[in-house]
Amino acid sequence: MFQIMNSLNRASNSPNRRQVLSLGSLGFCSLNLANLLRAEELSNRANSHKSVVFVHLDGGPPQHETIDPKPEAPAEIRGPFSGIATSIPGIQIGELLPKMAANAEEFAFIRSLVGSAGRHDAFQCQSGFNFNDLKSLGGRPALGCTVSKLKGSPQDQTPAFVDMMQGRPLVRNSARSGFLGPAYQPFRPDISSMFKRNLENGMKGELKRLGPDHVVSLNLNEQLSESRIDQRLALLNGLDHVRREIDQHGMMEAMDRFNQQAVSILTSGKLADALDFNQESPEVLKQYHLPEVKQGTKFVTSESSQATMKFLMARRLIEAGVRVVSLSISEFDTHTNHFKRVQNILPIVDHGMTTLVSDLKQRGMLDDVVIVAWGEFGRTPRVNAKGGRDHWPKVGPAILAGCGLKAGQVIGQTDRLGAEVIDRPVTYKDVMATVYHCLQIDPFGVTIEDPQGRPQYLLDAGTTIRELV
Repeated sequence: MFQIMNSLNRASNSPNRRQVLSLGSLGFCSLNLANLLRAEELSNRANSHKSVVFVHLDGGPPQHETIDPKPEAPAEIRGPFSGIATSIPGIQIGELLPKMAANAEEFAFIRSLVGSAGRHDAFQCQSGFNFNDLKSLGGRPALGCTVSKLKGSPQDQTPAFVDMMQGRPLVRNSARSGFLGPAYQPFRPDISSMFKRNLENGMKGELKRLGPDHVVSLNLNEQLSESRIDQRLALLNGLDHVRREIDQHGMMEAMDRFNQQAVSILTSGKLADALDFNQESPEVLKQYHLPEVKQGTKFVTSESSQATMKFLMARRLIEAGVRVVSLSISEFDTHTNHFKRVQNILPIVDHGMTTLVSDLKQRGMLDDVVIVAWGEFGRTPRVNAKGGRDHWPKVGPAILAGCGLKAGQVIGQTDRLGAEVIDRPVTYKDVMATVYHCLQIDPFGVTIEDPQGRPQYLLDAGTTIRELV
């Protein structure tokens, strides 16, 4: 596995260039990264470098404690937390998001997200589609995989799509390439040594059944120099000469390009630098750092406050040239002890989101990066007998920022209990259409071929959210 050895508390453990050059098992008869990068060279690549960061609030975030507080509702609905004023006159969000409230002009709060498929994974948040859509052909691809198909190139020194999701979204392969096939799978590093996220017992079996290739496996022989890499590539080309001559589908030529891109990624240093926090100034590290949250209760599958550093890694990857980054913050599946648990986890979201937006803005990058934070559904208005909120697919929250979107507003309205949308419903595909708009891709004009050779539009429904563009 691609083990990122950096310790957030001991910068000296961070990998050097040679260590990260050791990213992989570059025995070219079975080049794992090359398998990941198998893609045709594409023309008409866009000159712009718009990017997206998806923040999956793993488990289903509550609307009441995040951006749609209901202070006038009965106690069994509103819970113990209040709404607080934001920097936007007349708008309140939950008191557990004070930094976001103070910087509300940078965010768009969608209180009326509807159309959840009700599935306990992140697939809909990665694609906009239901799990069953085109299932007979392999299913729909995640947006990042589509962007890799449309915008990627064998000459890229960084992958187009990096998936850093952990827990449920990782186990259930939420960022999958669907009918595009394994050539367009995301680059999925193993970050478990940096960010601990315990799996539920049932998910451990699920992950094991997915096999070792579910994360990227890369171990370059320490004695293999860059010149010897080039020699091995030349040897491989020679050995494959006859097979290339009889290849009717161009697969051998394609494999050559995949190997070249694998070597380009491994030796360019861009990916290594992006994953090396030693490259950051102490001031920036301090900005992203959040002391361990003392309030509330940390659930067994929840992450520590170190998870705020995932937002820094996302920025570094985007800065290095990655176009789509997905990360997750766990654990919002709060069927028990809901209020104590969100009291622990929401400060991580609050600090990570506001610091990322501020950092991008200071670097002049915010207009080129769109950030979307959401989950698979909301939570029940009424608290159950175990003090928890259960799954509620009828409505959920979403937060957007960046890429020139018209922030500083609330979109949509729910009833007095936060149970039903009564004004301006927004679908997952509406959000995806808006993300594609930010990436300067027309999802209703651009098609990709399915395995039967039929063109499929990137989205089959939805519309760009007019209030934001």
